[in-house]
Amino acid sequence: MFRFCRLLSFDVSRIRALLAVVALAACSNAHAASYVTKHCDDLEGKNVPASIIGLPTRGATIVSAWVVKAAAPGNRNGEYCRVTGFIKALQDSTPDIRFEVNLPSRWNGRALQMGGGGYNGTIVSGTEPMPFAPDSTPLARGYATFGSDSGHVGNAGRADFAGNDEAIVNFGFGHLKKTRDVALALIQMGYGRTPEKTYFAGGSTGGREGFTVIERFPNDYDGVIANAPAINFSGVRLMGVRVGQASYAKPGGFVGVAQQRRVFETVVHECDRLDGAADGIVGNVEACRKLEPQIIASLRCANGQRPSLRDSCLSDAQIDTLQTLRDGVTLPYPLAYGLDSYPGYNVFQGVDFSGTLGLGDSPTLLNPPTFAANGYLFAQGDAYVRHFVTRDPGLGALTFDLDNPGRFRQRLVTLAYTVGAMNPDFSAFIAHGGKLIAMHGLADEVISPNQTIAFYRGLIDRYGKDIVDAFMRLYMVPGFQHGNGVFIPAWDELGALDEWVSNGVAPETLVGSDIAPATNGRTRPICRYPNYPRYLGKGSINSATNFRCVEP
Repeated sequence: MFRFCRLLSFDVSRIRALLAVVALAACSNAHAASYVTKHCDDLEGKNVPASIIGLPTRGATIVSAWVVKAAAPGNRNGEYCRVTGFIKALQDSTPDIRFEVNLPSRWNGRALQMGGGGYNGTIVSGTEPMPFAPDSTPLARGYATFGSDSGHVGNAGRADFAGNDEAIVNFGFGHLKKTRDVALALIQMGYGRTPEKTYFAGGSTGGREGFTVIERFPNDYDGVIANAPAINFSGVRLMGVRVGQASYAKPGGFVGVAQQRRVFETVVHECDRLDGAADGIVGNVEACRKLEPQIIASLRCANGQRPSLRDSCLSDAQIDTLQTLRDGVTLPYPLAYGLDSYPGYNVFQGVDFSGTLGLGDSPTLLNPPTFAANGYLFAQGDAYVRHFVTRDPGLGALTFDLDNPGRFRQRLVTLAYTVGAMNPDFSAFIAHGGKLIAMHGLADEVISPNQTIAFYRGLIDRYGKDIVDAFMRLYMVPGFQHGNGVFIPAWDELGALDEWVSNGVAPETLVGSDIAPATNGRTRPICRYPNYPRYLGKGSINSATNFRCVEP
C-alpha cells in the first residue's frame, strides 16, 4: 500500500490534493524524509497529470522507483529514492521526455536541475558530481536532483531528431520546464513541501539551458550556474559551417594537426610570460592579442616554402582558415533578437585546436563529416544544416550559402529563437532576486568565450554595472578549453551559488585547483571578468596565494 504522510492512494484525482493539502505541509522534515525512502517503491506505475505541468503535455508516468541504499556498490550519494519516468509528448510521433529524480533521505531543502550536453539524448541522472567539483555530488550534499534526456534518444553528437518540430521545441526549452514541474511535484509528495531554493546547473548545452531558464522561466529558479554556455546555438553551428567551407571548399585550406599544434606552441612561446609566470598558461589574453600580427607572420610560409600537413609553416589558404575562426561569422540579415553575428575564437591567444574537439585530422572531406576527420565545429555545423535547417540528410553544408540562404532564411531565424538563449531581457529574473554564476574558458575551442563576454557586456549596457553585479558573476579562466586544457579548474560553484542565494554573500575572487593530469594540484585565482591572475614575482607559481587578479 502506498503512503506518503498517511495518504492511502496516488491517482489522478488526488494529485491536486497532494500539491495543496495542509496535511502534507504539516509533516515534519524528518518524518517526510523517512517516508520518502520507506514508501519509495510505491510510486512505481503512478501518473502525474498534465494539469500541473506548465507547458502542454499528456502527463507523466513513473516507470520505476526504488531505494538506493547508502552501502550499495558504487553509490557515493548516501541513501536516496531514485525515480525514473517519462513525460508524454503531445504527438504520438514525438519522443517522450525521459527523466530521473533523486530524493535523498537527508534532504537539505534544496533542489538542483542538472543540464545536458551536445544534442543531449541521454538521461541526466543527477547522481554524478558537478563538472568542476569532482570530490562530491550534490545528491550526497542533500540536494534533490533531477534531469532529463531533453526529449529524444540518441548520441549527444547527433542531430537527426530534428525532423520533428515538437522534439526541437523540447530540446530548445520545453523539456526544462516540463521536467522541472514534474520533479517539484515529486519533491512535494516526498517531503510534504516544495524546495526552499531551486537551482539549475549545466555546461555547454547545459550552460545554454541555464540561460534559457532565466529568460523563459525566471520565477522558477533562485540561482543558475552556466559554464561555457552555448547561448548563440545557431551562431556556433553556422560558425562551424563557415570554418568547414574555409577548410574544404578552398584548395589547401585544411590545417593539419601538427600545424595546429605548432600554432598553439608558437602562441605559448610568445605569450606565456605576459602574466608574469612561465607556466604554460596564456593568462593575459588581451596583451597576447596585441602580438597577433607578429605571431601570424612567424607562422606564414616564406616565399618559396611549401607547407606540409605534418610539420611546417602555414600557407596563405591555411592562415585564411585560422583567421576565419578568429573573425567569426557576420550575416547580412538578423537572426533572433536582431543578432547577426557570432564572435570568433582566441585562435592566436592560446587555443589548441589539435585535440579531439579541434579541426580534425584529414584533408579529405567525409560524407557526412566526422569529428575526428573533419573537426568538431564543421561536423556539428553540417549536421545542423542537414537536420535542423534543410531537413534534407543528403544536403551537406559545404555548398550551403550562409549569406544568401534563400527559402531557408526564415527557418534560420525561427531556429535561433527556439534553440538559442540570446534574449537580453533579464528583468523578471532580476525582480525575482535570482543569481547567476557563469564561467568560461578563454581557450575554449568549441564555444567561443567571446560570445559569453559580448552577452555580458550587453547586459551591462542594458542595466548598468551595479545592477548586473547584484545578480551575476562572470569568471573567464585562462588555459581552460572545453572540458580540457592546460588548466582545468576544480572549485565549488554550487557552494558559492548557494551562499549567495541563501546568505547574500556574493562570490568575488575564488580559487581553482588544477585537475589537468600534468599539473594536478596547482592552484590559481579564478578572477571576475575582466581581471586575470597575474604572478607577483616571488613564491611558487603553483600556489594561488602568489597571484593577484588584475585588469588587463
